[in-house]
Amino acid sequence: MKQFLSVSDVPDINALIAKAAAHKAAPFASSHLGQQKMVINLFFNSSLRTRMSTEKAARQLGADVITYDASGGWGIEFEDGTIMNANTAEHVREAAGVLSQYCDVLCVRSFPTLTDKEADYADRIMKAFVKYASVPVVSMESATRHPLQSLTDCLTISEHRRTARPKVVLTWAPHPRRLPQCVANSFAEWMQAWGEVDLIIANPEGFDLAPAFAPKSIVSHNQAEAFAGADFIYAKNWSAYDDYGATADLPDWIIDEQKMALTNDAFFMHCLPVRRNMVVSDAVIDSPNSLVLQQANNRTWAAQAVLGSML
Repeated sequence: MKQFLSVSDVPDINALIAKAAAHKAAPFASSHLGQQKMVINLFFNSSLRTRMSTEKAARQLGADVITYDASGGWGIEFEDGTIMNANTAEHVREAAGVLSQYCDVLCVRSFPTLTDKEADYADRIMKAFVKYASVPVVSMESATRHPLQSLTDCLTISEHRRTARPKVVLTWAPHPRRLPQCVANSFAEWMQAWGEVDLIIANPEGFDLAPAFAPKSIVSHNQAEAFAGADFIYAKNWSAYDDYGATADLPDWIIDEQKMALTNDAFFMHCLPVRRNMVVSDAVIDSPNSLVLQQANNRTWAAQAVLGSML
């Protein structure tokens, strides 16, 4: 892989899942791949799991790691032709070129504004680094997708599925803040491309994802009906795509014991962090069927599979 921005960059999803599982079984077996190599992690917004798991993955491959918080005072300009007499200190053309000389793989995490749909879905930060970097670029989340999380989710489902083709429900859940569509977009995209699950997306009216990620044929506005017979419930909040960035106070969409009782003894998944007793009840997230910690652990192996393929 020359880049890892979406599922379209992966020639064989099952092969990449198998690599992640192999790294999980033997974390240091491929430590020669990163010897005398450098990975730079560039964060335009903060992170816990993504930062720690990607650093751990790189180090287990034998690489050195530099992590830089780019959300502070060092402003990077992304528009061409701009007279840089304001707050930006350096153009992405130079920034990407310089960083490429310092590393063998460049990992970038950006975030949407949730105010300008056209600008967010243009994914200008990620695309600019891909355009001007001379080394492979890994998305640690962009304005529209979170592919490392989605690979993690594929690995987690493959480890715990009880049937060859489980029913997987991606369900909208309440949240006090407006959140991007990145995780939901990416999860829907990967599940459909993987082709080994039956995916249903449950969300309230007005919260359909972009049609490119979620065709109407897999969308339900009835959460209870969607949960019926499900094998996996993946909860995530996202703000509206059509009325871009809007949110709603819909506490009835919480995932609780009554809703999980509608399923086929389903596993519960969430990418974390999660707002307890708002997104999901304590009883559900603390139950034996909760996979949230297993998912978080699998973030390392997903990152190791991607970085190992590039190194």
